[in-house]
Amino acid sequence: MNLAIVLVIAAAVALGVILRLAVSPSLQAKGSSNLAATICPIDVEAFRNLINPAEDHYLRRRLPPSQFRMVRRVRLRAMAAYIQVAANNAAVLVRVGEAALAAGDPRVAEAAQQLVDHALLLRRNTTVALARIYLALAWPHSSFAAVRVIDRYEQVSGSAMLLGRLQNPAAAVRLSARS
Repeated sequence: MNLAIVLVIAAAVALGVILRLAVSPSLQAKGSSNLAATICPIDVEAFRNLINPAEDHYLRRRLPPSQFRMVRRVRLRAMAAYIQVAANNAAVLVRVGEAALAAGDPRVAEAAQQLVDHALLLRRNTTVALARIYLALAWPHSSFAAVRVIDRYEQVSGSAMLLGRLQNPAAAVRLSARS
């Protein structure tokens, strides 16, 4: 009976987090002056290392259980930080894409629509991923946090770079940091 109560409370907390993120004020328009400057690049290789299940298996085998739980929670918090940056970047790119939709050039409008679609999907995926990470923080031995947001992030990055090249060939948007 106690487990059922804990699960209901965890589900309610997760639902609250998802709703809070879904109605986040960062998706609301703040003004379009230099939106691209608010994008924070992500180190994709470091992010891939954090979400790599082989790394978790290696740490699980090499560390005592208490130390593994501590390291796993630190890694999960780092994953959550990366995913929050990706979500913020997606929100900015939605606004950039919406601003570019009014362009007279059909190629720019098509690239902008593709960027908006990909960024909204990334935003939804980051919300789900954060909920899974918060569940994994409660149960560090679980596989809840096995998320694949990075692939969608790279797709959004490609769409943003295409739109940037079409709008201004001299300056493209960078969403990933070089190592």
